[in-house]
This record gives sequence, structure tokens and C-alpha cells, in this order.
Amino acid sequence: VTAFLLNRSSDLIMYINANKKNIFAYTGARDHQSEQQSVVFVHGTGMDHTVWVLPARFFARHQYNVLATDLPGHGRSEGPPPDTIEYMADEVVAAMDGANIEKAALVGHSMGSLVTLALAARYPERTRSLALIGTAVPMAVHKSLLSSAAQNDHAAIDMLTYWGYSKAAQLGGNENPGMWMIGGTLRLLERSDDDVIHAGLAACNTYNTGMVHADAVQCPTLFILGTRDIMTPARAGKELAKVITGARVELLEGTGHSLMMERPNDVLDALITVV
Repeated sequence: VTAFLLNRSSDLIMYINANKKNIFAYTGARDHQSEQQSVVFVHGTGMDHTVWVLPARFFARHQYNVLATDLPGHGRSEGPPPDTIEYMADEVVAAMDGANIEKAALVGHSMGSLVTLALAARYPERTRSLALIGTAVPMAVHKSLLSSAAQNDHAAIDMLTYWGYSKAAQLGGNENPGMWMIGGTLRLLERSDDDVIHAGLAACNTYNTGMVHADAVQCPTLFILGTRDIMTPARAGKELAKVITGARVELLEGTGHSLMMERPNDVLDALITVV
């Protein structure tokens, strides 16, 4: 891991040379300060740092260092996509090293929640607190979705988008004006290179150490779950929360799997309590 390179623009961004790959990260348009605490965000399958713009900008403007990375092979980051959750966790740690972040609050959504769970369990000295959004262990993936993703069939993107939102969200009406939830998710997933979505889904499907990792977590932990989530049902997230000592659960009524898009303000309010 080498020192990070800053690319200054209206939105401060960062390229980190981690494990011989250039990894892209969003910083919330703020320089990192050594005296500030840090927050690291990890996205879900086929996505990138853009799903974290609202909380990233909020925490950056409230005296936190922010690192919202694109996992290898995702977004603007180089390298093949990692094929296991543990490998992804190691890549996030490498990015933290490159950004000179010794310890951070970890925030992950969907696949990213498994990555942060594994990171918190395996690197407790690097974790200040943990927020798991839209999570479940095991995170089984439907065989039709896996098959379509393996063929790079657009049907996989359609399924992820359709299943990722509550029925109400599919009718529109986002609480933040100007956001098209369904269309935005479709376009984001369509930007993925071939095999990236399948690699993420397969990693989720084969991750079988989640309960062991949960039992090893030692930091304050918050679960943010949607009551209408059919991809990672809230009941599964609540069962996982029972394994982590002192974990809290925040249920968002009527919300599907794409919680940051459906209820961005409520997700941010919940994150403020643990970050």
C-alpha cells in the first residue's frame, strides 16, 4: 500500500494504490485530517461509492474523515472483482491503510454489510463501530439470479432492481425531490463490467462464516432493516443481531432492500447514532 493521491475538483476524490491496484474513493469533498475520526462506507453488489453521497457529505461536513471506496472491479477502481467476502474485507483494510486510516466506523449495505461484518470480526483493532444496512446471514441468492448474472444477462439487473424496492417505492414518490429510484439503480448496475455482478452475488451466496464473525464482533453495532425487504428479510437481520452483544436494531417501516434510496434521511438519522 502506498500513500494516496488527491485529485482536487469540486468534489474531492482519491485514488489509493492498494495491493498494486488503483482504488477510487469519495471523501465527501473534504481533505482528511489526522485528528478527526473516520467513517468507511462499503457498497453492495454491482454498485459503487455514489450510493453513499448523502451520508458521506454529511459526515465530512461534521468533522469526520470519509472514505467511500469502489471495491476492486467496481466503479472507477482497477482489478478483478474479489470472489469472497473475506477477500473484499482485506481490500477495504488495504484502502484504509492507503488513506492513513487506522480505525473507523464501518458502514455497509447488502454485500457491503457482509464485508464490514467480516472486517470487524477479523480486524477488531481497526473498527470503532459497525452499521449493517439491509443484511442477513446467510445471504442466499436465488439460483435464477445467479444463473442470469453468470451469463451477464440483463435479467439479473432487472431482478436486482425489482426485488430491491418495496411496492410503494416502485410507484415513485421519493422523499428527496429529483431522485428516480428505479431508473437510477438500473443505470448504476448497467455500468458494471461483465462478471462483476456475478462475482458479488456468488460471494454473498457462499459466505458461510457470518454467524462466527458476528459472534466475534466487539464494537457497538447498529442494524438498519426494512420491513418490506424481500432480499434480506428483516426477521433474518434481527436473528443476526441477537448474536452480537449489545447490538441495536432500527426498523424502517414499509421499506425494501434499497434503504439508502427509499429512506435516505431516516438512514442518515440512524447512522448518526452509531458513527
